[in-house]
Amino acid sequence: MVIAEIGSVHDGSLGNALKLVDLASKCKADFVKFQYHISKEETLKSAPSPTYFKDETRYEYFKRLEFNLTEWKRIILRCKKKKIKFMCSVFSTKSLENLIKLGVKNIKVPSGEITNLPLIEKINNYKDITLFISTGMSNWAEIDKALKILKLKKIVLMECSSLYPCPTQNVGINVINEMKKKYKKKYIYGFSDHTQSYEASILAIGAGAEYIEKHLTFSKEMYGSDAKFAMEPNNFKKYVTYIFNAKKILKNKVDKDNLKPYRKMKKIFEKKIIAKKKLKKGHKVKKNDLLFLKSKNGLPASLYGQILGRRIRKDLLRNSILKKTDLMKKN
Repeated sequence: MVIAEIGSVHDGSLGNALKLVDLASKCKADFVKFQYHISKEETLKSAPSPTYFKDETRYEYFKRLEFNLTEWKRIILRCKKKKIKFMCSVFSTKSLENLIKLGVKNIKVPSGEITNLPLIEKINNYKDITLFISTGMSNWAEIDKALKILKLKKIVLMECSSLYPCPTQNVGINVINEMKKKYKKKYIYGFSDHTQSYEASILAIGAGAEYIEKHLTFSKEMYGSDAKFAMEPNNFKKYVTYIFNAKKILKNKVDKDNLKPYRKMKKIFEKKIIAKKKLKKGHKVKKNDLLFLKSKNGLPASLYGQILGRRIRKDLLRNSILKKTDLMKKN
C-alpha cells in the first residue's frame, strides 16, 4: 500500500488540499495522509522553530494551516469520491477526538508523538481504528513503552528516519528486519521514506514492508516544512509504479523447472547440431564432424554426447541439420 503524505503542502488552503487528494488519486496511491494541527493544543508560542521558518513562528505557521471540522469533512468526502483512503496524523488529544468524531479509521502517530504517553493512552481507547506508528526519532525502549500501552487489533509499525531529506546512510532498512524479528507477526510493518529517490522504498518492500509512505507536493518550490523534500507529481506517479512492480515481483515466485514461458525463446536462441562437413552414409560421428549453430529445428546441442559414435544413415551435405532419423541405432 502506498501512502501519499500531504503534510503541510496545502499551506492552509482547502482548495489546495482538495486538489492534492485528486493528485494522490491520479498517481494511484492507496492512501492520502494529512496532518491535523491545532496550534494551541500542541505548542507554546515560545517553542523553538525549525530553521525553515523565516517569516513566522511554528505556532503561527500551524495556526495558519488549521482546518475546521467542516473543512475536514470536505476533504474526507473528496477522498471517498476519488476512492482513496483518508489517513491523518494527530498531534494532540483534541485532534484525535475530532478525527474520531468524523469517523476516521486510519490514524497516524507521528515520530514526535510516540513518547507522548498521555496521547498514546487516549488512542488506546479506540479499539476499531488502524493505527500507524512512525518510529523516526525513537529508540527501542521508547517504542516498547508505547506498544506496551496499546492493545489495538491492527497496528502498522513504520521504520523511518526523522531527517529531511534523509541521507542514504540513515535510511535503516535493517530496522524493518529487526522489528520483524523482535515482534514477530504481532504487527504489520511499513516504511516512511524521507529520501529524495526511489531505492529505499523498493528495498523496504524487499524487507517485508507492506505500507510505504512518501511526501507528495505540487512543486518543490512551495513554501513550508514538507515541499522541499517531497516528490512532484510526475516522479510520484513513477514511484507508485515502481512500488507496485516491486511487490508484484516479490509476490510471484518462479518455478525454475517450468520452462513453458521460455519455450519460444529457447527455440530461437539455443544451438542445434549441424554437420560441419559432408558426411557419408555409415560414417561414425566424431565431435569435430559437428557444428553448434542456431537453427529453426534439429537436435539441441546438449544432446551431442548421445550421437557421438553413432553412424550416419544416409549421405549428409555440409551444414545439414542433424535429425534423429539421420542416425543409425547404436549396436
